[in-house]
Amino acid sequence: MTLGLYEKFPAGVHRIDSFNSTLSSKQLQQKLIQVFFELNRREFSFEEVANPTVPDGTVIFEFGIAEGGDFNYIDEEEVEKTLTALGKERLGAMDFFCSIRYYKGRGEGRSPLKFDYYMLRTLFSKDMFEVQVFHERGPRYISPEELTEFIFNKINETSSSKRKILKKTVDKFP
Repeated sequence: MTLGLYEKFPAGVHRIDSFNSTLSSKQLQQKLIQVFFELNRREFSFEEVANPTVPDGTVIFEFGIAEGGDFNYIDEEEVEKTLTALGKERLGAMDFFCSIRYYKGRGEGRSPLKFDYYMLRTLFSKDMFEVQVFHERGPRYISPEELTEFIFNKINETSSSKRKILKKTVDKFP
């Protein structure tokens, strides 16, 4: 089994975004794991994430990292395991699963809606970063473009300087 790679990643993706990065591939991979860990199970209003298609909606993300034919939920143990692996070897790609849970309303009185399921393949090269997005199933309340934009805005928010970590260069619709 290979940490970070999903053996059955689909060939036909729905979106590809490319970015220039001010970080090394290793630093960016570490940052990505940390951001996904911090986003996991955190509640956001729909407006914080995307153009709201669900009025007064709540959005909750759950990210997992690939390991062979499975995905492992990114919790503290998985962060430590992945960061240790990244310290030993450079990965050219990392695959992630993203479940997006939607709710109408907020708090105790909220009611669940259908979920979206995405797979993300991240490819790393010198100063470049590419994300391939596959929408597995769900209502697409959040589009592939909105998903990548939200994630990479969160990465840029972690920068200690005013300089952005990622700058979008290309987006494609295969």
